[in-house]
Amino acid sequence: MKNIVYLLIGTFFGIVMYKSEAASWFRIYEMFQFQSIHMYGLMGTALAVGIIIVQYIKRNKVKDVNGNPIVIADKDKSIPRYLIGGILFGLGWALAGACPGPMFVLTGAGYFPILVVILGAVLGTWLYGLIKDKLPH
Repeated sequence: MKNIVYLLIGTFFGIVMYKSEAASWFRIYEMFQFQSIHMYGLMGTALAVGIIIVQYIKRNKVKDVNGNPIVIADKDKSIPRYLIGGILFGLGWALAGACPGPMFVLTGAGYFPILVVILGAVLGTWLYGLIKDKLPH
């Protein structure tokens, strides 16, 4: 039953992403060219909502579906970690025209050439898993 709930939530998320044009290559291109505030507004809203929800979870000691407390560990502050990761993520996003969430939305919408990008993302993740111990974290 939980899997059906996750499937429904994922489907709803995909529909919202598609209808808000967050999966639109044109909107992503506009964002990277600083021609439109559409994507910045969308991401800024998501960031604000995320901050509010995380603070709510931390302050009210919210529990998960199994009754276990949700613990969000603090991250280590590391400029190279976020700088290198952000640059790589941004370059991949700009080249592919989609970040991980919209890649699957585009597949669901019938844009099957994005499967090449998904394959590249999976291979890149696998490669990271092989070399992560040698990278600065």
